[in-house]
Amino acid sequence: MIAGVCGGIAEYFGWDKAIVRLGYLLLSILSAAFPGVLVYIILWIVMPENKGRTIYM
Repeated sequence: MIAGVCGGIAEYFGWDKAIVRLGYLLLSILSAAFPGVLVYIILWIVMPENKGRTIYM
């Protein structure tokens, strides 16, 4: 929940935020964490900022 990447992806596709975060966590653990962290940072930079809308968790 650092930059809202998983929450943003979940909102975009209409999925549950907890499921997306859990999937990301499992994928990161199973891939030795580094690729998951790298993808998260890239998405953090590339994804547009949420302006004007409130996201409730």
